Amino acid sequence: MSMPLGKTVITDRRIRIAVVGCGRIATNHFGAIEAHKQALELVAVCDNDPTALQAAAAKYGVRGYDSLGALLAGTEVDVVALCTPSGFHPEQAIQVARAGRHVMTEKPMATRWQDGLRMVRACDEAGVRLFVVKQNRRNATLQLLKRAIDKRRFGRIHMVTINVFWSRPQSYYDSAKWRGTWEFDGGALMNQASHYIDLVDWLIGPVESVQAYVATLARNIQVEDTATVGVRWRSGALGSINVTMLTFPKNLEGSITIIGEQGTARIGGVAVNEVQVWQFAEPDADDDQVRAASYETTSVYGFGHPLYYDNVIKVLRGEAEPETDGREGLRSLEILIASYLSARDGRRVALPLEF
Repeated sequence: MSMPLGKTVITDRRIRIAVVGCGRIATNHFGAIEAHKQALELVAVCDNDPTALQAAAAKYGVRGYDSLGALLAGTEVDVVALCTPSGFHPEQAIQVARAGRHVMTEKPMATRWQDGLRMVRACDEAGVRLFVVKQNRRNATLQLLKRAIDKRRFGRIHMVTINVFWSRPQSYYDSAKWRGTWEFDGGALMNQASHYIDLVDWLIGPVESVQAYVATLARNIQVEDTATVGVRWRSGALGSINVTMLTFPKNLEGSITIIGEQGTARIGGVAVNEVQVWQFAEPDADDDQVRAASYETTSVYGFGHPLYYDNVIKVLRGEAEPETDGREGLRSLEILIASYLSARDGRRVALPLEF
């Protein structure tokens, strides 16, 4: 959906960007900004941890701010990338939008449904863009799978299984007070499996209902470390999402398996980085690209951030539509919230959550 935007496109100079939150995921953003240095100019970083702030400001040679308000007041930044804990995204996004700047937020865009809606509304009202980072969509393996679905190579899809079997020790949750909390983090489904939940709607289509169980089996945290969600799509397809952060002794797999009347495919590896099964009734030119699409990676984040930034740059130059804007981000948030409601109340939850 194209929204009327008050801000003019940027074509005569580099796009000025600031990164807020200099922790774990920010590294991927700094790398992507560097990869696009002809188009992007990093002008500032922000963090409330003086050590992290000083390190990032020194490393990238830019001004450091200890608050978002100070950054917005002190710079002529065009777009702000939010790499802060998930629960901070809504208020920060709204603050950035009201200052007339574009917003890019890491996943999940929010930990509560109403917060996600407020973010979209605030950006609409301010006439700015809201980008939600879904870099895994740009993985070559998933692009191949998306094309196979769009070409209807599977015929009718019968069953879909998504597995995220990773390992997060107690020390991971203890490394920051916000980790493992409902307000700021969300559990294994909301946080670690967020990109996999995105595949549910993006690849397969609208969800009719979910039925979920969540459990905190081994970690001393508020949220779940293990979950399973039964899914029925409106197409009639059935499936499940199975997630645990308790895999021994390390990350095992992040995978999606699709079984259809005329095709079966499985993208696996640690982070959907290997085409493991690719069988269709009818051949296609894409079949020759299967081996090239699989890539080795030690990172569960994959290599999608620079490709995601490519779309953001084109949008801000007026050359493209956003691949994942706020409304697109709401689609996976809705499935997440429906799953938590189902697990809490012991019932099937139908979508949409509201009309």
